[in-house]
Amino acid sequence: MMHMTRGIRASALTALAIGSIVALTACGTSSGGGDTGGEAAEELGEMEESVSILAWPGYVEDGSNDPEVDWVTGFEEETGCTVESKTYGTSDEAVNLMKTGDYDVVAASGDATLRLIAGGDVAPVNTDLIPSYAGVFDFLKDQEWNSVDGVSYGVPHGYGANLLLYNTEVVTPAPTSWDVVFDGASAYTGKVTAYDSPIYIADAAVYLMHHQPDLKIENPYALDEEQFQAAVDLLKEQRPHISEYWSDYLKEIQAFETTDSVVGTTWQVIQNVLSGEEAPTDVVLPEEGATGWSDTWMIASEAKSPNCAYAWLDWIASPETNAQATAYFGEAPSSQEACDYRDDCEAYHAGDADYAAQIWYWTTPIAECVDGRTDVECVDYAAWTEAWAEIKG
Repeated sequence: MMHMTRGIRASALTALAIGSIVALTACGTSSGGGDTGGEAAEELGEMEESVSILAWPGYVEDGSNDPEVDWVTGFEEETGCTVESKTYGTSDEAVNLMKTGDYDVVAASGDATLRLIAGGDVAPVNTDLIPSYAGVFDFLKDQEWNSVDGVSYGVPHGYGANLLLYNTEVVTPAPTSWDVVFDGASAYTGKVTAYDSPIYIADAAVYLMHHQPDLKIENPYALDEEQFQAAVDLLKEQRPHISEYWSDYLKEIQAFETTDSVVGTTWQVIQNVLSGEEAPTDVVLPEEGATGWSDTWMIASEAKSPNCAYAWLDWIASPETNAQATAYFGEAPSSQEACDYRDDCEAYHAGDADYAAQIWYWTTPIAECVDGRTDVECVDYAAWTEAWAEIKG
């Protein structure tokens, strides 16, 4: 299954009335928010009988989908914590489900994490109580999508880049820039594909950072009105050349196999499948860089089984388990030690800090500019969602 139903990973975010990132945590002023996330645990006690986990499909496998894919049973045997899990299809669904208080743990993407923190739905995490955290790549720790004011709110799971996929027989010479899907898209009219999500506006912003430097974009998730409108305008110009917007990886594979699409944004796992089927395709991380994701395991602020929750975060970040889970899903693992249990880390550029530095990981756009500017207000995700509907028409 791997990346089969990652979903649209993005949804409406009501305006956050905050004065700083610290205030975002303290006030909890997001849709449905109110309480703070509480305090991080200082010590752990006896394990509870069960733990309830909310995650993307493919993140909590117990052998029921594939007998050979199971990293839940070992956890249950070692800890005595029975795992109860539920999958979700979009970040908006995850945020809403976490507000029910029914889940101890959630695997959240960067377009949901700040909403969960602001809403008081997740608590700070004491990483000293998670031995496996020490091995996590430094470039995934203490980032704006998983920490606030130096306080960690979770443990990184894996990561990946949104790459440029192209048909090597049609798109020549081999592209090195996102230009082929933006300013140069007319050469492939009706054959260009793009990710179906408001967060894709950030991809346009990454391109503009390099091709319209006068806009002074420093972070594709921190766009003032002028910068945001420029990105929206670029995507509206791209729209006539789009074959389809995709969110299901199987549909993109099929589109490239039939040549209904010949160029567009993708994930490494998609190219791996196409390569195995000997399709004439290849991928590249363009010279402008790219957006990407780094999901975070977070603990509910009102977790009924906090000890089992901490045990799960440690288990899923442990090298062998993390290797199995991220390989099954189709992404780079969170630690170098995990690569000892995988033979494809090179394909995913695992641990390559220079490669990772070219990725702008999904981060929830909020009014308080995440690039540190205080003289302007940035466009929040509610407006991104409205604009995306307008772009698609």
